[in-house]
Amino acid sequence: MELQEVLFVVLDQYADWEAAAIAAALNEDPEQGEKKFSVKTVSVDGEPVTSIGGFTVLPDYSVDTAPGDFAGLVLIGGNSWRKNESRKVMELVEKAREKDVVIGAICDATVFLGMNGMLDNAPHTSNHLHELKEVAAGNYTGEKSYLEQQAVREGKLITANGSAYLEFGKEVLYALNAAPDEEIEEWYRFFKLGYHEFVKGKSEN
Repeated sequence: MELQEVLFVVLDQYADWEAAAIAAALNEDPEQGEKKFSVKTVSVDGEPVTSIGGFTVLPDYSVDTAPGDFAGLVLIGGNSWRKNESRKVMELVEKAREKDVVIGAICDATVFLGMNGMLDNAPHTSNHLHELKEVAAGNYTGEKSYLEQQAVREGKLITANGSAYLEFGKEVLYALNAAPDEEIEEWYRFFKLGYHEFVKGKSEN
């Protein structure tokens, strides 16, 4: 089976912890069935970017060289989404919308979507509603659809706050149909509960 690419957009000062768990889950072989996806990274200009934690990534693509055919677009949070240069990422977001593929945004990447009018017509979440409204200003009119949840999945759109990287990952895996539901739930519980509580829970069932 030819692997489908899932594009992870990482800007300078990206939040590395928000990317690692879900990227590893997508890149690993599932327990059941065949591997479906390959993770590729994208920066605005294709130049290396360094995370908040000091990890430097040499992206596979720039926005301009990213392929036209991809299965999902994941916008990783960080400290650069409010900068002018981030606007170029909307070219990829628009491609994803046209292709009707999964779009995931976590932490300040949700603010980026709000700043660009992408959160007005679907249930969603972010870090703080007040900050989302303040930063996105007139481009955001989706307050009635805002939910105070760790992560929200509405169709192929997933949003999450910055502490919800596991919930975000789970919803992205579901949206991509990356593995059977039971396997996705086990992945989530393993990391959410910790090894000993997870094993204890399995032995009690």
